[in-house]
This record gives sequence, structure tokens and C-alpha cells, in this order.
Amino acid sequence: TESSIMTSKPPIVLVDGSSYVFRAFHALPMLTTSEGLNTGAVRGVISMLRRLVADYPDSPVAVVFDAKGKTFRNDMYPEYKANRPPMPDELREQIEPIHSIVKAMGLPFLCVDGVEADDVIGTLSRQASEQGLDVVISTGDKDMAQLVNAHTTLVNTMTDTVMDEPGVEQKFGIPPNLIIDFLALMGDKVDNIPGGPGVGEKTALGLLQGLGGLDSIYSSLDQVADLPFRGARTLSPKLEAERDRAYLSYELATIKTDVALGLAPGDLANAEPDRDALVDWFTRMEFRGWLDELLGEGEAPAVEQLDTDYEIVTDQAALDGWLEQLSAAELFA
Repeated sequence: TESSIMTSKPPIVLVDGSSYVFRAFHALPMLTTSEGLNTGAVRGVISMLRRLVADYPDSPVAVVFDAKGKTFRNDMYPEYKANRPPMPDELREQIEPIHSIVKAMGLPFLCVDGVEADDVIGTLSRQASEQGLDVVISTGDKDMAQLVNAHTTLVNTMTDTVMDEPGVEQKFGIPPNLIIDFLALMGDKVDNIPGGPGVGEKTALGLLQGLGGLDSIYSSLDQVADLPFRGARTLSPKLEAERDRAYLSYELATIKTDVALGLAPGDLANAEPDRDALVDWFTRMEFRGWLDELLGEGEAPAVEQLDTDYEIVTDQAALDGWLEQLSAAELFA
């Protein structure tokens, strides 16, 4: 791309660790050690990180996680994410191993109270872009599309897709600068963002493509009825009645880009891995291939000896789960 030609430095890689933790846990089959310790999410996340380190050998690969507790969005809207079920115990026990292995790999580890991982990534990516540095954000979260610009792209390691500015427009039908407006109109059931009254994807796109962002829509409500999509004739009064809710949704959906971090993008650097700590963790987690690789000091990893196990795939959901797992794996046979 033009931006990568202009900048000679390798990109800064920012990983949405929390996004991958949940995706790995829900997408991949359960994996346990001989002692019954759950390791599937650990395996999925660390495999993804190892791949990123290999794909971007000269880049810092910073991993960002959500901190415990509420954020400023809960102060703004107490019901924010209120409909999310509590974290399953099977996943909860894997969080500390993931954090510890990331640190042992020598990767910058970021976890900031009062904000979400998205906000930390948003702040670093904005600062880097302003300095003319390229950024690769590794995430499975569609909300991050609002951060894409000439210097910033999204990479989804689990589905092997890359999204730049034209890619956002191709996927969503709107450019990155309208993604927040899109989320504000549609709402988000996962995060419990209210959105507009009965505004689905087609209606939101019709409004945005016809009139522009939220401010343009609300300053042109008299033109909504003439837009060429179903339900446009009766939509204007509903939008007027829910103006406050739409703007609240806009605030909730906006990734913060001015978090006080105490560090700059240029401060991010990979350190030497803590080999002893990795040996300890890989032994405990029974990641034999990675352990053999470490103990062999760079020799080709031995084939992992796994207990015989199989699953009969009889429906699309089961197949999709395996496709996700294969996408995240370094090797499979």
C-alpha cells in the first residue's frame, strides 16, 4: 500500500487479547491436560500470538487485555454489557496462564483500569498514525473498523483476513469514519448498546448512505421519508423521539483515543523470552510440541503425542468450529 511505501519502519502490531480469549474459548473444542486443567483458550491465543510474531519478525507485538471491573461506559450507561453472562469457570482459570505466558514470551503486556482494551489500542493506533507509523490491529471485533485509516489495518488471525480502508467499505458498505454512526443506529446486543428504534442493518445503511452521519441525519429529518428503502416514510418521527438514545449509543460505541497511558507507540518493544518460565508453563499445560521446540533450542518441533480423540461432524456449526481451529493452528494434518 501507499502508506507502507512511505514508511520504512515495520508496523506496530497491537493485539486485542480479550477478543481472542473469548473467541478461542467459544470457537475451539475443549482441551484439557491429563490432570483435567482446561487449556483450549490458552492454546488458541498463544498459537495466534506465535503466528503474529513469526509474520511480523521485526515488529513489536503488544498484547492488550481488558482490566477487571467497570469502565467509564458503565458510569455513562449502567446497563452497558449488563446482559453478558458471567465468565465460565473453565475460561476464568485460563486467564492467568495466558497473561503469564504472554509476559514470558517477552511481548509488551497492557491492561489499563477504567477503560477497555479497545480504548488502549485506539489511543496507541491514533498516536502512531499521527507519527506516520503503520499499525496492524489483530482482532475479531467489528467495532475496531472505526480505527482503520491510511496507516492502520485490521488483521483477523482466526479467519486469515486483512481489512484496510477499501476493505471496510466493501464489508460494511460505508467508510471507517461512519462505523460509529452505524453502530449507534443499529445498537449492539452483545454490548447492550441500545441503538435506534427498530433500526436494522439495511435501514442504518440506507440512512448513512443517503444522508451521512448522525449529525447530518438529525439535521435533515425532513428528507428521511424520501430515501429509497423500506420503512423510510414513517421513520423520521421515530428517529426524532429517540434522538438522545442514538447519541448515547454513539458515545458508547466510540473507541476512546486519548487514554493516559504513560507510554508512546515508540516505547513498545519485544523483550527476550523467559525460556525457563515458558518451559514451566508448556510442561504444566502439556503443550508438548512447543516444549520440544524450546528444549531443542530452535530445532524443528517434534510431533505432539496426543491421546486418541475424535468428533463426528454432522452439521454446519460443528464444521465451522473445526475450520476456526484449523485457521488458528500453525500446522494440521
